[in-house]
Amino acid sequence: QVQVVESGGGLVQAGGSLRLSCRTSGRTFSRYAMGWFRQAPGKERESVAAINWSGGSTYYADSVKGRFTISRDNAKNTVYLQMNSLKTKDTTVYYCAASKYSSASSYANRYDYWGQGSQVTVSS
Repeated sequence: QVQVVESGGGLVQAGGSLRLSCRTSGRTFSRYAMGWFRQAPGKERESVAAINWSGGSTYYADSVKGRFTISRDNAKNTVYLQMNSLKTKDTTVYYCAASKYSSASSYANRYDYWGQGSQVTVSS
């Protein structure tokens, strides 16, 4: 069973930065595509960013392009989401997910393993 654990959430002022980390157990991390999603209460889960197995291909939602950067370190079984120029509307729970498919995807149903979520709160 693959475990996915997020860390790095917290409270930050608008315009500030946070970096989320997501560590995945197991020896096959380097073959998984990874994604970050977010979900506000009462809303559908939204894809934020995704990265393919090698890190050579990425996807970003229009709402975060130019502000967020996804990256991965396969030696550490870890994927990161660097969030800059944060806005109050970025406040929600962020989830990390791992996909057995190697290519990056914005579709939640392509992901097999999910973390418990990390709260990000951006104050005005």
